[in-house]
Amino acid sequence: MGVTCPASSITTGHPATGYPRGMPDFPEQHRAGRSPQFDDELLGLDPDDPEAQAFAAHLDRMRHERPAFTVEGYLDGVREFADSANRAEGGRRWAAVLVVLLLLGVVAYVVWESLVFVVATWL
Repeated sequence: MGVTCPASSITTGHPATGYPRGMPDFPEQHRAGRSPQFDDELLGLDPDDPEAQAFAAHLDRMRHERPAFTVEGYLDGVREFADSANRAEGGRRWAAVLVVLLLLGVVAYVVWESLVFVVATWL
């Protein structure tokens, strides 16, 4: 709270800002779906511009801290790969599809070899 005068109950203001009731909240700064980058890095750009929104989303992705060396971190990496593959176009999209198909092929081969080994060992 603010500092109170000993002689009366008059409050001198909010300690952090000096305003009697604190800083007012501006609804346009806290809109849902708006990146906080417009208040920090992209100050002065139009938040309704699609290119500025895409760049703010890019900055948000670049600054995203994910846990490393955990299952959640690995799953977050897979999610990020899937999101970027869905945003890609042309040759990059086909390269992402090829990577996924190669990974699925390797998994299928390892599962098949494991099944063959188990069946051959037990019979």
